[in-house]
Parts: sequence; C-alpha cells; structure tokens
Amino acid sequence: MSESASQAAAHETRQYATFSLDGMFFGVEVRKVQEVLLCQPMTPVPLAPAVISGLINLRGQIVTAIDLRRRLGLEPRPSGQPPLNVVIRTEDGGVSLLVDEIGDVLEAGPELYEPPPDNMPQKQREMVEGVYKMEGRLLLALNTDAVLGIEHGLRFQKAAGWSSEDGTT
Repeated sequence: MSESASQAAAHETRQYATFSLDGMFFGVEVRKVQEVLLCQPMTPVPLAPAVISGLINLRGQIVTAIDLRRRLGLEPRPSGQPPLNVVIRTEDGGVSLLVDEIGDVLEAGPELYEPPPDNMPQKQREMVEGVYKMEGRLLLALNTDAVLGIEHGLRFQKAAGWSSEDGTT
C-alpha cells in the first residue's frame, strides 16, 4: 500500500462494507462497492489465472469474479458452500470478489487503526492496508488496488499480463 493511503487511513473515519473469509473479518471501503449479491452463475474462462473463477453477467455488464481465498493464499472454499459476491468499482468496470459471508457496514475511526502486523503472512499483508481493533474482533481493511494488481500496472481483466499461473504478482 502506498504511504499516503496508509497515512489517510490512520487519520480519517471510514465506512467499510464487511465480509468474512475463512473465519477472518475483512472490509472494503463503502465508496468502492457497487453492490453485494448472492451466488451468481459463472462462465469459466479458459487459460485464465486460477484466481479468476469466471465471468458473471450482471444485467448486461460482464464482471470478472475473483476467488479472494486463492488470491490471499487461504484454504479453498468447502464444497457445497456457494460464494457471495462483493462487486467493486474499478476504472475497467465492476469486479466481483467472492467471499464466504456478507456482514454489515461499519464505521472505523482513526483511533482504532493499526498497520498490518508483521506476523501476518506476506501475501496477505501486501493486500491489507490496515487493521482496525473493533469490539471483539479485528477488521482487516482490504486494499482493493493491491488485490487487483493495479499498483503493479496489472488488471485481472487482462489475464495475459499476469506474471504467474495463480494470478499473483
């Protein structure tokens, strides 16, 4: 994450659309969220990186579905557990992050903010802009630009630009 984004998170109150993933509690800034959906039919994309689960037709808009568990290096989703969709806005259109459960919109103040801990796995630490100490749990604020590879000039919609089979940078 860029230094300026980290500093802004430490000094502003922000609203996060929250979700669970493999028992962890994540949030994406509300201003980046287009919508939240139940499981949607997906069309597989041949030869796409493994983190791309497929394409979703969202009222005529083609949306790339990213398996956030794979992107963060977590265990695969248990079979029979359909993913939910958090559709975020990007310059190239919507992108769906596949998650386990959808939570509420929460406000997190700067007094609750901490940088990502050093003991967090490197792959996850690169995609989390900070941690908020909420009542009874930690909210991991997801850096959507890092998840999508935008910071490195990459886009999931342009799978050929990825440097490895699993879609990681």
